[in-house]
Amino acid sequence: MTTLVTGATGFLGSALARELLKNGRNPKLLIRKNSDTRNIDDLDCEVTHGDLRDRESLKSALTGCKTLYHTAAYYSLWSRDKKLIYDINVQGTRNILETALAMGIEKVVYTSTVGCIGLSEDGGSANEDQPMNPATLCNDYKLSKYEAEQVAHEMFDRGLPIVIVNPSTPVGPRDIKPTPTGKIIQDFLNRKMPAYIDTGLNLIDVADCARGHILAEEKGRLGERYILGNKNMSLKEILMTLEALTGLKAPRIKMPYWVAYGAGLACEWASDNITHQPPAVPLAGVKMAKYFMYFDPSKAIRELGLPQNPVDNALRQAVQWFKENQAY
Repeated sequence: MTTLVTGATGFLGSALARELLKNGRNPKLLIRKNSDTRNIDDLDCEVTHGDLRDRESLKSALTGCKTLYHTAAYYSLWSRDKKLIYDINVQGTRNILETALAMGIEKVVYTSTVGCIGLSEDGGSANEDQPMNPATLCNDYKLSKYEAEQVAHEMFDRGLPIVIVNPSTPVGPRDIKPTPTGKIIQDFLNRKMPAYIDTGLNLIDVADCARGHILAEEKGRLGERYILGNKNMSLKEILMTLEALTGLKAPRIKMPYWVAYGAGLACEWASDNITHQPPAVPLAGVKMAKYFMYFDPSKAIRELGLPQNPVDNALRQAVQWFKENQAY
């Protein structure tokens, strides 16, 4: 069965392509021209070129496919062209899902994010039913993904057989961009983290997250969403784990939030007005760090059988990959 995967050159998309191959599937990978293909160069997969903003290229890519995994997104905490974020994440999602509906695709798995799920007011673990607090939609990426998830729900109402997955924070090898979490690991290895903010994340092995996508296709209830996560960890705990894995000292100084916010404001202003390069301290990242993003993946564990392999192993693999690829 031929399966189209969008965003296949990325961290999660390439992990999904690998898991599909392990599962005996025939993935077809949709990539943009001039994409960095290092994550898929060793995979025996059909590659097709297209763009989420070009419906004709999406129709061509979906021809001959029965299923669709839409993992592609513009994932950035800062961009010179903010409109592009919405063009890809919102309109691009509408383009491919409407094309899938028109072509009779049998099953769609849409990759959202836990950023589209509300946070527990007491700092505990939130589940899929937690109401969204609009104040937490504090950057264009999160807002665009929230709007895109609403498109996915709309398409389900229109008859598209779709399951929504909400990954937390995948970690592991081949984080080539890197993701903001991969950047934390890079900065730790480069000794560029003199202090830390009091915040927290839910981590999951990227291979488990990819496997969760396949399980969502096989077992997920149509129209439902599933948190693909594992372990809640404070940033301090993550850094102490990296210290144990590498022998490098983790920072002991806790930075007040207002200091980080001020640095984010200054760096964002410089990026917008002077350098036109990504800020050293993204203000969007600082705003996200104001909240402990802890989540409860028990629904996916119970209904899908989501794997829960040790996060420490995933962090170890990430460290090893960054070292072997001189990516730090």
